[in-house]
Amino acid sequence: MISFHKEPGGSGCEANLLVHAEEKKLFMIGKIAKVTGSLILGGFVFITYEVLSLKKLLQIDTQALHQEKLKSYIYVHTASLNQSEYQGITYQARKEIHKAVRKILETEAKFFRRPFKEQFSTFDGEDHECALWLLLKRTQSEDKEVRLQAVQDLASNSHWHGYQYGTVAQTCDQRTAIGLARSKDINLRFFLPPPPLPKIKNDYTIEDELRLLLVSLPQTYLDPCVQHFTSLALRESSQILAAQRGGLWCFGGNGLPYCETLSKIPSETVELFCLQALVQHSKVSSHCDKIEAKGGLQLLQRIYQLRKDSAKIQRNIIRIIGNMALDERLHASIVRAGWISVLAEVMKSPHVIQSSHAARALANLDRDTVKEKYLDGVYVLHPQYRSSQPIRADILFVHGLLGAAFKTWRQQDIDRHLDKKASEGQEEYSQCWPKTWLASDCPALRVISVEYDTDLSDWKAKCPVEAHRKSIAYRSNELLDKLRAAGIGDRPLVWVSHSMGGLLVKKMLVDASKNPEMEKMVNNTRGIIFYSVPHHGSQLAEYSMNARYLLFPSAEVKELSKDSPALKELNDDFLSLAKDKKFSVLSFAETLPTHISSMIKLHIVPLESAKLGIGDLIPVDVNHLNICKPKKKDAFLYQHTLKFIQDVLAQELGD
Repeated sequence: MISFHKEPGGSGCEANLLVHAEEKKLFMIGKIAKVTGSLILGGFVFITYEVLSLKKLLQIDTQALHQEKLKSYIYVHTASLNQSEYQGITYQARKEIHKAVRKILETEAKFFRRPFKEQFSTFDGEDHECALWLLLKRTQSEDKEVRLQAVQDLASNSHWHGYQYGTVAQTCDQRTAIGLARSKDINLRFFLPPPPLPKIKNDYTIEDELRLLLVSLPQTYLDPCVQHFTSLALRESSQILAAQRGGLWCFGGNGLPYCETLSKIPSETVELFCLQALVQHSKVSSHCDKIEAKGGLQLLQRIYQLRKDSAKIQRNIIRIIGNMALDERLHASIVRAGWISVLAEVMKSPHVIQSSHAARALANLDRDTVKEKYLDGVYVLHPQYRSSQPIRADILFVHGLLGAAFKTWRQQDIDRHLDKKASEGQEEYSQCWPKTWLASDCPALRVISVEYDTDLSDWKAKCPVEAHRKSIAYRSNELLDKLRAAGIGDRPLVWVSHSMGGLLVKKMLVDASKNPEMEKMVNNTRGIIFYSVPHHGSQLAEYSMNARYLLFPSAEVKELSKDSPALKELNDDFLSLAKDKKFSVLSFAETLPTHISSMIKLHIVPLESAKLGIGDLIPVDVNHLNICKPKKKDAFLYQHTLKFIQDVLAQELGD
């Protein structure tokens, strides 16, 4: 029997109330614990899920890593444009958790003095943002392969938003900007426009600025041609100043005097004279330093923007930039002056002359992928952009008298009105078939064309001083130095020449064979193509000499005299070398006369003069000008040329 002891003054009712209150309190605590526990557990599960998701996101897939080792390839996913995906509590929570985790990782790295892994630095951004910044980071890598692949990925991805192009333009380094400019089909939004230029004083004109720049350049101990062009430019600009004071302008600096009223003063012509002088100065490295120091890059930018309608002025300006780009110390100044965006735009020009000048300038700026340097007058026709295609051989084109690096090698002109049938269904006209047709048929070739000044008469000579510079011997030495800088001789080589250019090729090979430093150029020569080359002289020289009192034939024309002892000696030396080195030779000869005026027709290089003595000689029913201009891609002239190149380079092009 159990008995209950009662406290004095207490009652059983009060005890029951206390027990009931305690139970209710415990019940509420348990209920709160359940709810709180559920929330905490859910929160931990959510955080764990997000951290694991981040870990999975940041983990490097071994298969992708293997692919990257093989190709340096980066996977860039297209971001969703659905704005609803970037709103809501879940999205915001994820963003905050990402930031918190990153701070924890940063703190941990600092505490344990470990490097903070760069892939965590932007993982709170969107997929496309991470990809952009990762690529930008890689463009600055010390590993060249990683760097080049990153630039390629930036250029080739078409999913960037407008503001992202601006981000790249503002944040990429000089090397990356140049690489992007040399990427095919590049989006011009990757480049910042040229910076604003300071205003010219009210009483100054562009001509004044050019004149002051020329005057500031060294004037003593100059190359005679540099002196000639400088004095000519200063004289013509002085005539304009006199005209502005006197009201009449007489222009007589280039052998063609005429007078115009003040209202017709062609300031563009005077600018062109000054720019031609600057082209000559830009061939001298120390003068390039002066041009840069005197603000020449900004002045040229101003003229370029003002003369959008003058291809000749713009071409001369880009030629100057290309010459200055030969000096790596000036690269940063060229970039700061805004020339990368200009060159990238000109690279897209449909005009081969404009685009090739820009391609040369950018190649001289691109020290990441181009080891060669292209001096004034040496142009790469293919490849003009960065390419993964390995270059296996070189093709070098050398024009003749009155020729040029581009126009000599254009497709034969067709009168669309007279020959409608020939023009119907024809492929796009080629301004330079080595750049279009040959590059397409043989993409593994580097195609180079050289340019040098020639004249029929000293009346029209661009630089009438020191006639010996026009001799084949002088030009040979000058071109050999330029070709060596361009890496000619490092690979198997085929020469293609027209007219006097063939004599120059023979002279260069003979001279190179006597110079141990040039020996590779001779040993790597696989073949030579001659288009109507006057191995034994030309009737044009005979005609010019007979009219010498009127024409004042130039030095190069005099050297083309029929049965010239100098030509005979050159031919004998070359034949000996060609037989010793077993050069493959293909010659084409014209069979039609050429109109040199409305009244005169000449067979400039007769069949007997085009006959070298070795290799095949193929007569073609065309005149001297068209012997190197095929009518179309499937014409005999081009197809036979292509077959010869493919045959002599079969070993290099076989893969």
